[in-house]
Amino acid sequence: QVQLVESGGGLVQAGGSLRLSCAASGSIGSIDGMGWYRQAPGKQRELVATITGGGVTNYADSVKGRFTISRDNAKNTVYLEMNSLKPEDTGVYYCNADLWRAATYGGYWGQGTQVTVSS
Repeated sequence: QVQLVESGGGLVQAGGSLRLSCAASGSIGSIDGMGWYRQAPGKQRELVATITGGGVTNYADSVKGRFTISRDNAKNTVYLEMNSLKPEDTGVYYCNADLWRAATYGGYWGQGTQVTVSS
């Protein structure tokens, strides 16, 4: 079994900051890319940021300059530092990891953590 557990969500005022964490555990061989996605009410899930195993990052235009994704490979953990938060950043944030488990390669998702930014 593989589990991705997110933490760090909450309620914050516009202009504030939050730091999300996502730890992968279980029968993991190796982890390739990791990322954060979000889903606002009534909208489709969208990419926020991704990071490769080598540390190459990619961001949605809407969060560039405000969010920073990083990872600790020794801990199988990915982080999302969110600054200058806006009400439009509100949503459920999901962690994703592409990983090897035994001889199988696949994508796994966490259960999501709520981020609410008040104006």
